[in-house]
Amino acid sequence: MHWRRHVTGLAFSFVFVVSYFTNKFVLSVLKFTYPTLFQGWQTLIGAVLLLLSGQLGWVEMSRITRSAALSWLPGSFLFVGNIYAGSRALSRIDIPLFFTLQNSSHVVSYVIFKILHREKTPWLRLTSICLMLLSAINLPLCDPQFDYSGYLWAVCHLFCVGAYRVFQVHYNSNNISDFEQQCMNYLFSVLLLALAAHPTGDLTGALEFPSLQSHTFHCGCCASALLGFLLLLATVKLKRGLSLEHFGVWMFLSKVTAMFLSPFIFDTDTNAPSLYCVVISHVGEALLVYSDRDSQLR
Repeated sequence: MHWRRHVTGLAFSFVFVVSYFTNKFVLSVLKFTYPTLFQGWQTLIGAVLLLLSGQLGWVEMSRITRSAALSWLPGSFLFVGNIYAGSRALSRIDIPLFFTLQNSSHVVSYVIFKILHREKTPWLRLTSICLMLLSAINLPLCDPQFDYSGYLWAVCHLFCVGAYRVFQVHYNSNNISDFEQQCMNYLFSVLLLALAAHPTGDLTGALEFPSLQSHTFHCGCCASALLGFLLLLATVKLKRGLSLEHFGVWMFLSKVTAMFLSPFIFDTDTNAPSLYCVVISHVGEALLVYSDRDSQLR
């Protein structure tokens, strides 16, 4: 029924917004900028909860074969790059600007798809891609709090997101569910981030972190891990109940909601040119969602 789809969409939006706000709080307000440990903790809890849910029959998961795990390995590498670089960028960049840069991952996906499949691009889709690209290029020039390191990590993040989106589409033929893909991502991330914790200096820095014994810090970390898992459940449920085009609509609305509310929660320093970039980028995303829905109707 339609009302159930709306309830699922609203639940997804709520978890999406709260999840990003919680991560931003831990990374920026509490200044826990040790992504190997922060993301390692999140993926560890996510893996435990997902495997437990599979054992209890709450989610449908089959036994993952060795060949399936090896063939999905590039996707897991991209997933680790996505969450690691995303944490670095989110800790230094305000949420509206972060989403503006993240939108340009669609440009990366478009270029890769164009190389693999030389098909004619609808003018509306091409317009949306150009708007998102131009906004991302101009944003560093307009940002009054330009942080070179933050933008560099954001570029790494958007490349990983765009490439992962393409890999996921091409891997669908292997008939592995979203939960099984995410389980492999979680397990690989825990292993890789645990190995990287000491060489990157995150382990030493975290042991000296001033708020390590703070209840606020503990609650924030626990909430971020639980919300990440709930966001996975809400995402898969929403994708299964709706077409990808309708899922794109809910994703767009969730990001707009997060951007609108973030200045009321976090200190945000923006100016008119940077806001223009944010608006133009999300106009481009709205056109992309509309073009995808229009092409599906045809």
